[in-house]
Amino acid sequence: MYDRILLPVDEAAVESSLLYHAAEIATWDGASVELLYVADTTRDSVTVAEGDLIDVLVGEGEDVVAEAAEILDSLDVDYTTTVQQGTPARTIVDYAEQGSHDLIAMPTHGREGLSRYLLGSVTGKVVRLAPMPVLTAPIEAEGFEFPYDSLLLPTDGSDAALDAARHGIAFAAELDASVHVISATDDSLLADASDVVGDGDGAAQAAVDAVVEAAETAGVEDVTTHLESGDPDEVILETAEREGLDAIVMGATGRHGIERVLLGSVAEKTVRKADIPVITVGGD
Repeated sequence: MYDRILLPVDEAAVESSLLYHAAEIATWDGASVELLYVADTTRDSVTVAEGDLIDVLVGEGEDVVAEAAEILDSLDVDYTTTVQQGTPARTIVDYAEQGSHDLIAMPTHGREGLSRYLLGSVTGKVVRLAPMPVLTAPIEAEGFEFPYDSLLLPTDGSDAALDAARHGIAFAAELDASVHVISATDDSLLADASDVVGDGDGAAQAAVDAVVEAAETAGVEDVTTHLESGDPDEVILETAEREGLDAIVMGATGRHGIERVLLGSVAEKTVRKADIPVITVGGD
């Protein structure tokens, strides 16, 4: 499923369950992990010591990746490390593209001050910008179930949602996991956008049916469907908790109109609030 996983780290991320979770995925999939520290060039990181200019953040980064590397060593994971200078979100995405990484893993949540940049706007920007899947998970969680036994696939009927669902289905097929498909529509938004999506209930059913058909084609037979009404991100998270699901796979952005409203912003809210891993899949 994945061959090269990019794992941006800082001091807080080194101590998080996400590092171990990424290692589990890499071990299961025979993938390599690249630890990346981005020395934020928007900060004043240069100081003078003994007459030499030293980039303090680069030095800190080397210490951070070395600490994370020790953990991966202990888990017998194939890895490399690098420290790059630049603006964090853009540098992470560009580096992932240049290195042909097929998954980025980043933490979310965290208390204020716990992490310099990975827990705020950077993770959200990476989710929006990355053309490859991004796995996000709360940094303060004690651990995550893997291999996943069950995946939740939200859909709003857009092409981007269906592409993401196909990614989740392929993952489920390799894991021999069950799939839950949900269409969670916000009636207040649909009432103002009927010319874009048509009848709300009919559109939701059609969206779910398309994902179910894709699952059947891929040989995934254990499929449960949910048609819900309400605040989409809340419904998605409530369903995941109620059903005891292990992860969510969903599109990162829509292309226009109601797709942007129901898919893009919902994905960002889901990533911020979820207590389980979320894999967002970017559009072309």
